[in-house]
Amino acid sequence: MDRAQKAAQIEQLEEVFGTSGSVVVAHYTGMTVAQMTKLRRDMNAAGATFKVAKNNLALRALSAKGADDVSHLFKGPTGIAYANDPVAAPKVASAFAKTNDKFVILGGVFGKQALNADAVKALAELPSLDELRAKIVGLLQAPAQRVASVVAAPAGQLARVVAAYARKEEAA
Repeated sequence: MDRAQKAAQIEQLEEVFGTSGSVVVAHYTGMTVAQMTKLRRDMNAAGATFKVAKNNLALRALSAKGADDVSHLFKGPTGIAYANDPVAAPKVASAFAKTNDKFVILGGVFGKQALNADAVKALAELPSLDELRAKIVGLLQAPAQRVASVVAAPAGQLARVVAAYARKEEAA
């Protein structure tokens, strides 16, 4: 890799560390191509990306962004998983780590805050942005539905009373 390629790679990693909601750092030693492909597909399905990171370039990008707290994680064969949604990458990485013992989550970055492996797993248990939006919409719709049912109830009762009197008149 020549200097221009390295500079481009560092710029790309700086953008990843700067704009991503969260970044998960993991070891992938011993994984087969099929396992790596499955991981990447799972990440893409969730709106996240998994990329093998060259440690020296990742460390330069981290120091440029002021997130040196996780520099100890970049030793050995490391990969990074990232997404704009802060929960997407940790969720997929944690789920994949449960089924594949060769994929080991080391830690991560949330903004400029360093996370250990347990914090990444705790972040994975939070609901995603889409789930939170759905809950908010549900909470907003529930009162409106209750108001509509309360308003409609007296009218329904009145209609039943009128119908009963009409049946009584017809029978007489």
